[in-house]
Amino acid sequence: MDLNVNDYIAGLFSKEAVEQPCDDIAPEDLTMRIPEWFDEKQYNKAREFYWSQAFQFSLSMLLGLVAVFAVPSILRVLISSRRSSSSYTAYKRYVSTLLHTLTWFEHDLKPGSVSWNSILTVRTRHIKGGRAAKLKGHGIVSQRDLALTQFGFIGFTVLKPDKFGIRQFEEGDWEAYNHFWRVIGHTIGLEDRYNICRKNFEETREVCQILLDSVYTPCMENVPEYFEHMARSMLDGLWCVNPLVNVEAMLYWTKYLCNVPGYIDTDLDRINLQNRIRKQLKGRSEDIGVDTTELMAEPLIPLPADSPRYLYLHDYDTIEKSPAYKRLTLAARYKLSLNALIIAFHSSYLGRLYLNMVYSIVVFFMKYFPYIAFTRFGVLASYVRPFEEDPTDNEDPKPNSEYYKPQPPLPLYKELLQIIF
Repeated sequence: MDLNVNDYIAGLFSKEAVEQPCDDIAPEDLTMRIPEWFDEKQYNKAREFYWSQAFQFSLSMLLGLVAVFAVPSILRVLISSRRSSSSYTAYKRYVSTLLHTLTWFEHDLKPGSVSWNSILTVRTRHIKGGRAAKLKGHGIVSQRDLALTQFGFIGFTVLKPDKFGIRQFEEGDWEAYNHFWRVIGHTIGLEDRYNICRKNFEETREVCQILLDSVYTPCMENVPEYFEHMARSMLDGLWCVNPLVNVEAMLYWTKYLCNVPGYIDTDLDRINLQNRIRKQLKGRSEDIGVDTTELMAEPLIPLPADSPRYLYLHDYDTIEKSPAYKRLTLAARYKLSLNALIIAFHSSYLGRLYLNMVYSIVVFFMKYFPYIAFTRFGVLASYVRPFEEDPTDNEDPKPNSEYYKPQPPLPLYKELLQIIF
């Protein structure tokens, strides 16, 4: 079914897409088929494209996953599962997610292959998770939720490849990458009419831009209750895989990528934001605040009511004065600066080779010798087996307000330790 972008968006945010589960059959009756439009050459070209820049592709997916937590319907199901509310269970769950994703890039997609069985496992978990959430009155895993989750894997790289130093090397790389995720979306249970990845890359970019503007920007500006706990648990758990992960820096960077008003990274961002604030002031006093909702598109999904947040022009005379950046710890600022250096380094041929080598080493240790996790969770408990069910926990998520309380400054030695680790 060939839909134009507007028809696609209308369908994705229809009542039917919200009420239709990812699969309406029992897991034991589940069968998968490769779509008739599958192009093996394109699919394999996308796999090569991924491995040529795997370090930064993986970072974009991690930040995309943080953004997905801000969608209320998805977050409710995640909380209901009780499989990622603590650092340990989040570590197990999201390392498992990463290993499954790697499997899709490592192996051919054929019936009976490791990749095939991986997708079948993930799809089965979606069915079970959706049914369990429905029984608890927490909603379902809907077709719309699957599509919005798909954005987490591709949205930032499709819309902002320059923010990761990712670029096309051969003609058709992006088209192939679009095809790859279109296939994955189909096999994971997403109906073609709801698949974010459209028939060509440009249409996919248009769809992703609308979703960013009308879903992820307002969702990240007005996050649902328990977002902070669930996102922080995930990032804290994944620190055991990559010590470069800094919770505060990652949350800031995700909001920046989602175009949340007030989150800036460059002087150009700062100037553009001040120009937008001046435009909304319409000649009024520069000491008057501008409601962030005036700087965002109308959301396509219902969001929780929250107090308005105001931006003041002269708070953005420098990046260092901007309220969101000023709240960051020294370690978080360092990690953001380091990220800028990594992007520049990744833009060079030798830089990509080195960072991809580092990524391969990280993946090796994650699979076979997760030594950092050993110190936190114990040796046997640290190994992740992606084809086994994730453990559950009894930890109740903390409300967002617990994380918004003013924190006393850390002693200098702790700040320095956070920079190193």
